Amino acid sequence: MCDNEKSNETSAKMDIRHAKPDEAAQLTQIAFAAKRYWGYPEAYISLWQNDLTISPEFIEKNNVFVFIQMDRIMGFCALSKGGSVRELEHFWIDPKYIGKGIGRELFRHVRETLKAVKAEKLRIVADPNALGFYKKMGAKQIGDVASTPPGRLLPLLEYQIY
Repeated sequence: MCDNEKSNETSAKMDIRHAKPDEAAQLTQIAFAAKRYWGYPEAYISLWQNDLTISPEFIEKNNVFVFIQMDRIMGFCALSKGGSVRELEHFWIDPKYIGKGIGRELFRHVRETLKAVKAEKLRIVADPNALGFYKKMGAKQIGDVASTPPGRLLPLLEYQIY
């Protein structure tokens, strides 16, 4: 499939909107499935349970966006609120739809959202498996952040909005 076909497939009946609190369980399922996609052992998934769980309260307090196509949530992301430097709190694509351009569309939405509020930078603590994606989107690695289990490091990236 060529890029134009992927783009047309992604744009058919596509919508990106704010998540609703009653979608928290579905977003949590996507986060867990996306993390498992990379082949992490279940012991690690258990360690990350709190970080992967999306609560209705989290949705109410943060900018959480869902990507919907054909009446299905296929991915979502969350941004911290306030300030000129924002954090990408979550960015997950349902594994059934990885490689379909959904991540690119969600990232474009993040960029446009941050431009609209005049944020200057986006900080991203990325899963090592997602590093290539964020670099392709234009983010630059500026360091590493300690993670769980002890000794694990995650890439810290920054994306310049302006």
